[in-house]
Amino acid sequence: MSKTLYLMRHGQTLFNQVHKIQGWCDSPLTELGIRQAQVAGQYFKDKGILLDAAYASTSERACDTLEQVTDLPYQRVKGLKEWNFGRFEGEHEYLNPPLPYNDFFVAYGGESQTEVEARMAKTLQEIMTITTGTNILAVSHGASCANFIRHWSHTSEVTRKEPIANCCIFKFEFSENEFKLLEIINHDFSKLME
Repeated sequence: MSKTLYLMRHGQTLFNQVHKIQGWCDSPLTELGIRQAQVAGQYFKDKGILLDAAYASTSERACDTLEQVTDLPYQRVKGLKEWNFGRFEGEHEYLNPPLPYNDFFVAYGGESQTEVEARMAKTLQEIMTITTGTNILAVSHGASCANFIRHWSHTSEVTRKEPIANCCIFKFEFSENEFKLLEIINHDFSKLME
């Protein structure tokens, strides 16, 4: 039986707003971030999608996002955390190296790209295997989502062409221990900016 994973990035945070590197460090959702999460929650209602289970990264920004999307009880999972950027945590984004980051952050106490990809792949495989129900929500982070998508790019016809926006949702089919990206849901937040 196939299941559907809705993998989602958290809403805008204070550090997103002031362009700080935010991996394992955390900052609160902004007012806009809360409203973005509510728009994402409305997407599920409008489509008639009933979520059976929900998971969030242990970071507060992911948990707070999930709580705006659904009233379901949820589990906090460390494996869904953002890339650990080591000593670059909390520094300005202009210090980031050009993409792909590869092993850059390892020398500064952070994770390599292969570690993030393997962690996300293992965590979401376990979640989808143990969870009963059909529609599962997991709230994570931009770089973590990007690396999970990269891990399963060989099974997917849908490709990501833009940066991962706040509260973007990636719809995956999970069948026979394989993930396939079916759709990328980007919300229209233009009315929130007015």
